[in-house]
Amino acid sequence: MNPYLKQLHPYPFEKLAVLTAGVTPPADLKRIAFTIGEPQHEAPQVVLDALSGALKGVSKYPVTKGDLSLRQAIVDWCEWRFKLPAAAMNAETQVLPVNGTREALFAIVQTLVDASRPAKVLMPNPFYQIYEGAALLAGGQPHYLSCTAENGFQPDFAQVPAEVWRDTQLVFICSPGNPTGALLSLEQQKKLLALADEYDFVICADECYSEIYFDENNPPPGLLQACAESGRLDFSRCLVFHSLSKRSNLPGLRSGFVAGDEQLIQAFLRYRTYHGCAMPPHHQVASQVAWQDEAHVKANREIYRAKFNAVLEILQPVMDIQRPDAGFYLWPVTPIDDELFTRRLLETQNLGVLPGRYLSREVEGRNPAVGRIRMALVAELDECIEGAQRLRRFIEAGC
Repeated sequence: MNPYLKQLHPYPFEKLAVLTAGVTPPADLKRIAFTIGEPQHEAPQVVLDALSGALKGVSKYPVTKGDLSLRQAIVDWCEWRFKLPAAAMNAETQVLPVNGTREALFAIVQTLVDASRPAKVLMPNPFYQIYEGAALLAGGQPHYLSCTAENGFQPDFAQVPAEVWRDTQLVFICSPGNPTGALLSLEQQKKLLALADEYDFVICADECYSEIYFDENNPPPGLLQACAESGRLDFSRCLVFHSLSKRSNLPGLRSGFVAGDEQLIQAFLRYRTYHGCAMPPHHQVASQVAWQDEAHVKANREIYRAKFNAVLEILQPVMDIQRPDAGFYLWPVTPIDDELFTRRLLETQNLGVLPGRYLSREVEGRNPAVGRIRMALVAELDECIEGAQRLRRFIEAGC
């Protein structure tokens, strides 16, 4: 058995199940879950129609590289969305469709990490646990960069010692962040690009929440954009990961892409050819339609804006809670211990949240997520309002 399996931490929801074991919520209150970031809005009909119309594709094996028409649609979207020069990307060599970003974020570490030498994998803290698990199973060493209110909930790359950078092979960034919703500015990303050149590591940018934001005139910047503004049109040492799960309410389609550095993409293609993870043909057809349509994405953002406006109006008078820069999570401070808060909230209000500490690791004696909870506003508006009202009653009653 792979000895690295023993290093894996329980997943946050495993810990939550242990924490809430034996809790009996009020029978007269319907369960409301703010726990899992699974979009609950309706999938776009135009994509569902394309999916059902392409079902004959199941009679053929898909190619790992994906159809050129899908890859070109992805390239066109990247160039439009991140203000790249025309023909900046090559659909033949710089993009691969993947079965959701979770699969790709895990697999890219197995492709790129060389465990025969020091292999630090840097990641924000708190973080998406796939980053850590992928690093451990590749024989790498996770290095956590704490994201707190004091540093704007983003990694402070200036504080990383030179000896750590020298051993670094890969850096994960997540912007908008999970769970904080914080954004890395273009300037921060450009500074990281300079560090990648100096110390020879790869940047993997998880941007799966990039299409959920509040100001239509100011979409979150991305790593491709930072590269273009730096004159780095070969996207050297850079890979970006995007998904239709959040953007298009299609988590079950398992569809996304990775794009960037041609040399890295070709290495990843070789790995994936053996891994056996080609996207089904009918999913490719539906994905192409999704990437070519922005109307449903804009409508989706409008729904999230309404939910955040309503929930924050209810909770801000009683909680230390702020609107995130982007994404669909809230990251409030709890008035009591976050685990105790979570258990009592379920017990008295039948409302599920996730303790912040389950998304983070202790660094130098401090877990930066203790005393916070993650709330995923993925349900419909009425249910989010009802959940916020229950949470307010719980706090006003003294928790």
